[in-house]
Amino acid sequence: MSATGPGLTFTSGRVKRLRQLLDRSSARRREGVFVVEGPTPVADALDAGAHLECLFVAPGGGEPVVERASSLGVPVFELAPGVLERVAGTVAPQPVLGVARMVDAELAELADATLVVVCVDVRDPGNLGTVLRSAEAAGVGGIICCDGSVDLYNPKCVRASAGSLFHTRVVARGDPVKVLGTLGEWGLRRLGTRPGGGQPYHRVDLTAPTALVLGNEAHGLPAQAAAALDGWVTIPMAGRSESLNVGMAAAVLCFEAARQRGS
Repeated sequence: MSATGPGLTFTSGRVKRLRQLLDRSSARRREGVFVVEGPTPVADALDAGAHLECLFVAPGGGEPVVERASSLGVPVFELAPGVLERVAGTVAPQPVLGVARMVDAELAELADATLVVVCVDVRDPGNLGTVLRSAEAAGVGGIICCDGSVDLYNPKCVRASAGSLFHTRVVARGDPVKVLGTLGEWGLRRLGTRPGGGQPYHRVDLTAPTALVLGNEAHGLPAQAAAALDGWVTIPMAGRSESLNVGMAAAVLCFEAARQRGS
């Protein structure tokens, strides 16, 4: 198997690597790169100045972003017919795939943030991607994905983030208790989220420096992380549902903070 791009040729080895980057967190971390699927997310990466190693394009994929990336010196490879369908993990794969360098921020980079979101043991990649998208849209200063949460660069998470991964500061690691301790030292009020027993979210002062702490979809926050909190916040439910999923809860809380802050 081979494919060609503008003056470029490669063998099945590149396709095998692309499949590994899509399928394996260990491969992504080992190389420090991940896959961006679709013309719009690739354009978001270019807009943010992210480093793109290369693009893979389906046969006849004449998306404008491909020409733009090529003009910036990004190598572009055209895949042979049928290859994209075998490599991609979606029913209707995107015509453009990019390999991008990871964009992890360091925790110290968030020292100036007055509103951060902390994910502790969030396991669903779609939920985590929605958290990123909601937080970035609401103007959150940073997001921390603590150890034990799903891989930030899981393809489903990257897709669900809708490019937000490139436009906000995201810390991809950290012991939850140590992270919460550092945020407390910086003067942020650490508020955990739970279905009941917390202060209703619209009655909480979110104009002060705040860390919104989201827990596991099924089990909430572990005891050690809960012990490091300053308080709890709850989203009251009027219907039959006991709680919102993590992504929806993040959206409600982040936009309430934005409303209170007049942003």
